Amino acid sequence: MILKDYHMHTTFCDGENTPEELVISAIEKGLTEIGIAIHSYVFFDETVCKKEEDVGKFFKTVSSLKGKYKDTIKVLCGIEQDYYSKPPAYDFDYIIGSVHYLKQGETYLPLDISPSQVDGFVEKYYDNDYLLLAEDYYNTLENVVTKTGADIIGHIDLITKFIEKGTYFDIKGERYLAAAKKCIDKLLPFEKPFEINTGAISRGYRTTPYPSSDLINYIKEKGGKLILSSDTHSKENLCFQFDKWEKLL
Repeated sequence: MILKDYHMHTTFCDGENTPEELVISAIEKGLTEIGIAIHSYVFFDETVCKKEEDVGKFFKTVSSLKGKYKDTIKVLCGIEQDYYSKPPAYDFDYIIGSVHYLKQGETYLPLDISPSQVDGFVEKYYDNDYLLLAEDYYNTLENVVTKTGADIIGHIDLITKFIEKGTYFDIKGERYLAAAKKCIDKLLPFEKPFEINTGAISRGYRTTPYPSSDLINYIKEKGGKLILSSDTHSKENLCFQFDKWEKLL
């Protein structure tokens, strides 16, 4: 099984464990290398990264753990940089570039909080057309590497987080796939790996990882890179179901 995981969150943002607790758990599980990431600060939503200064505290904390555990495990310090955040102020080892919001006027719409919230956005801003939402999302995401400086492209079909809980759009439909594949085509030349992300499975929203098998196969056909990530928010879910899904690589 793959024993490296670069997407995990701590109490510095919306995770359950401290960075050191994650390091100790990773050692106990036999991992050889981990990357601990903080959500970047977004000024319009302090529910995930509560204070801008937390980013600096996180950077210093994880940097100190690198030396403390260097003889046992390799620890990297990362940031999940949201599309609408300011550029990182610290020299992180890597950046996960993600789109968690869409912008309508001066309003930012969170895409992964609840199905009812997404329903409300589609009704208010997208004329009850979920595919308009999807197209807006992928049109935004195609610029995520340029905007965030990403080394890893995070959960590219995040808008399907709740797809198993309700009918939003047909993820095998022609219009949806056209938008997603256009986005992938724009990102492929950057040669950054796309996540196969098991986080929504561990939190009970999905039974399969992001992205869908159709998009994974498309990335492979086009010669793109893939990487497994747990996107865990607890030490129990490090490398969550990597043994089951590493075949997708």
